[in-house]
Amino acid sequence: MTENGTAHHTAQADAAPVLIGCSHGTASLTGRAAIRALLDQVRAARPGLEVREAFVDVQEPRLDTVVAGVEGPAVIVPVLLSTGFHVKEDIQGATVRDDVVAAPPLGPHTTLVRLLADRLAPYDLQPQDQVVLAAAGSSDPEAAEAVAAVTRDLAQLLGRGVIASYGAGAHPRVPDAVAQTQVPDGGRVVVASYLLAPGYFLDVVLRSGADVVTEALAPDPALAALVLERYDAAAATLPARVLAGSRG
Repeated sequence: MTENGTAHHTAQADAAPVLIGCSHGTASLTGRAAIRALLDQVRAARPGLEVREAFVDVQEPRLDTVVAGVEGPAVIVPVLLSTGFHVKEDIQGATVRDDVVAAPPLGPHTTLVRLLADRLAPYDLQPQDQVVLAAAGSSDPEAAEAVAAVTRDLAQLLGRGVIASYGAGAHPRVPDAVAQTQVPDGGRVVVASYLLAPGYFLDVVLRSGADVVTEALAPDPALAALVLERYDAAAATLPARVLAGSRG
């Protein structure tokens, strides 16, 4: 039964839309490896599902090229934590075919809030510490609202105040938030990195003067599960005739 069940699952995956994991792109080799490892976790979690990598900036292949190379239905999952220009323009702009859809970005989501708390756990937060959430930032008001939601949820989960800050696009900037935060003697400014992978923005955070900076979120099995959650929900919106054609 196990063998039959596995074969059935693989057959379903073979007929499923291609998952295109689209991230921003980075010059950081460590950051590139982190995103690649995340997509490998997605593949491991859904054997047989075709997963392709694409980027909107810095790296190749670019999203339009990847979409053009897919014969049949595809779901673009933004491997990004919030909306903004790349989600609304680059990614939505790549869905010109009726057999290609885009999922929402990964955040906000309770999984991300739990991951932030997990990254903070090894540092044994004390009452006199102040947590500052560091997001990449965007001038898009919806992105700011999403970061605010994650900040509120993290504060509730931790049972303490959390200050939102940004690497670019919005204020306060991370170095300013760190510099302006006053803690009692023995207290620490602890930055929770709301970033997927090492790269430019994590470098900004590391130079901010904080006492503690947590690791970026990727890779992580919970994050891979979130990618698949976004994929499944978006795939369900594809017209039935499109999916039927891919199985024909």
